[in-house]
Amino acid sequence: MDLSTHHEPITSLFPRVSAADDGARYRLTVEQLAFFEENGYLAGVRVLRNEQIDALRSELRDVADPAHPGHDLFYEFHINESADPSRVLFHALGAWRIAPGFHDLLWHPAVTMPCAQLLGGAVRFWHDQIFSKPPRHGGVVAWHQDYSYWTRTEPIAHLTCWIGLDDSTRENGCVRYVPGSHRWGLLLRPALAGDIDAIRAALTPANRDRFTPVAVETQAGEASFHHPLMLHGSYDNRTETPRRAAVVNVVRDGVRSASNEPLLDGVPPIPKGHPLAGRFFPLLLNPRF
Repeated sequence: MDLSTHHEPITSLFPRVSAADDGARYRLTVEQLAFFEENGYLAGVRVLRNEQIDALRSELRDVADPAHPGHDLFYEFHINESADPSRVLFHALGAWRIAPGFHDLLWHPAVTMPCAQLLGGAVRFWHDQIFSKPPRHGGVVAWHQDYSYWTRTEPIAHLTCWIGLDDSTRENGCVRYVPGSHRWGLLLRPALAGDIDAIRAALTPANRDRFTPVAVETQAGEASFHHPLMLHGSYDNRTETPRRAAVVNVVRDGVRSASNEPLLDGVPPIPKGHPLAGRFFPLLLNPRF
């Protein structure tokens, strides 16, 4: 079954916000919002409980098998996106169509409410991702801006929620951000699993001087949120344990297609200038605040 036909949770894995509940307990604080505004990211936000982490880990193991019966529903599926077979980066888009937990994660209020606050309005789904760096030889993610891969949509009103399914450390390849880089404008797009430092050639001398990354170590179940122009990347995993993550990418309602081509592989095109909507881009939250 293609779960994209369901625009509401189909399991009880995550809580729901009722008509009488405005989701206040999931809201970011004034201080957290100010930190994001200044730095372009916010980390350490708890979004998953242990049983939810376990459920998503189990689903990841299932859907990572190319023989999984729902495999054809992925938009992209890379057993190893790296060109170096000794450095493995599993990366896939579209698990929400295949696995109930990854589907319902999109509507999890601990994700959607912070996204609505940071975007300043109603939240619509863009696409999901799974990243997995296996033990001892997990590959890198090059320094990049997410929007450099998303220029087929406009305006820039996007947000990424990165959710760790394992503890994320310097040793196993945690995400690193360059604070303030969301104000540097749109840069060239590198190969996602290529030379980690390729982006440096596109930086101005002034921005090279400001290129001071911070390593964001998080516990399993914690999320980080980042601006679509935020420079971020991660190094390889040389530990004895995996480093897995689920990513939910969203847009503010009203973001439009900038192309007459399909926005995602296998998804019918949305005419240029028309807003994202319909079966593959459901509305996740229209907040009351």
